[in-house]
Amino acid sequence: MPRSTSYHKKLIQDLQNPLEAAAYIEVVLEEGDPKMLSKALQNVIESHGGMDQLSTRVKELYNKLDRMLSDKGEIEFYSLNSLLDALGLHLAVTVKP
Repeated sequence: MPRSTSYHKKLIQDLQNPLEAAAYIEVVLEEGDPKMLSKALQNVIESHGGMDQLSTRVKELYNKLDRMLSDKGEIEFYSLNSLLDALGLHLAVTVKP
């Protein structure tokens, strides 16, 4: 009898599709939870082969954002979402052409 694919393995497979990754990040941004965003970014990075496959610049940017989300800076980051929401706008994540 075939075994089912784990949720995490299937998620990582799906996130290899840039459209899926963009939608995933966009939904997580809407939730407003810094820990969820950090985990979502880790999942997208894993779908791209993990941290070892990223350029030094991308690693630096991820680490900076991760520190910001885990510190008090999370409030500042999500203040942008709150401001945009109050203006009737929202952040959108799309695939680069």
